[in-house]
Amino acid sequence: MKTPQKNRPALGRGLNALLGDKPTPEVLAQATLISVAKIKPNKFQPRSNFDQEELSALTESIRRDGVLMPILIRPQGDGYELIAGERRWRASQLAKLKEIPAVVRDVDDLQALELAIVENEQRDDLSAIESGRAYKRLIDDFNYTQQQVAESIGVSRVQVSNLIRLLQLPEPIQMMVEQRKLTMGNARPLVGLETTTALELAKVCVEKGWSSRQMEREAKKAASPFHKEKISVDSDIIALEDELTRTLGLPVSLKTKKDGSGELKITYQDKKGLDFVLQKLRK
Repeated sequence: MKTPQKNRPALGRGLNALLGDKPTPEVLAQATLISVAKIKPNKFQPRSNFDQEELSALTESIRRDGVLMPILIRPQGDGYELIAGERRWRASQLAKLKEIPAVVRDVDDLQALELAIVENEQRDDLSAIESGRAYKRLIDDFNYTQQQVAESIGVSRVQVSNLIRLLQLPEPIQMMVEQRKLTMGNARPLVGLETTTALELAKVCVEKGWSSRQMEREAKKAASPFHKEKISVDSDIIALEDELTRTLGLPVSLKTKKDGSGELKITYQDKKGLDFVLQKLRK
């Protein structure tokens, strides 16, 4: 376990050019061609979802023009580990490139995690849940305080606190945030609510397109001990949806009618998700 330096400068000073989209002459001068096969993904990568359409478009761009912005890597064993530029590295593999331009930096685990977070935050690639997990890792693995996380990444301490609190939400709601069906503003009022209530409010929010303010009002009503309205949902159905969501790793919703008929809906984002569902069902 490492202890962060108290007066450590905010990450990115002198490194912003390596995390940007456009290469500077200085960055290009530092780059060298590295075998794609010798590079391993970043074990600290905070991003878990990569949009397949965006990746396909980047692959075509690389086939046509090559990799314009070098990736950032660090030495590891007889190869290298990615620090920043995983989409470019993945797309280069899909484009069947043998080598990729890269800048090599000898950084420690803490710097590797910070750089990975900053790169994704600059591109707005992380969902609120992914950011919350990354911030919590800085706290759990490197003894950072919330204030030190804020200073290191360049956000407010309140933002850090709010994002970490989202990790208290039930897993199905976290998945909705990861898939950007719920915004941070939609999800935040659900923290602390009873699981069944929070799940039903989240689903209604997605179906009806509630604003953050609408969600705040509904969550406040649901949390009030004087609230007489009941959310019209069978707790057994909610429990079954939760079980199926955890089993499949994808959001599942179940609607039933009085005559016993109903509808089971499994939501996936891309072909890989569909293949995963089919594999599960065929078993």
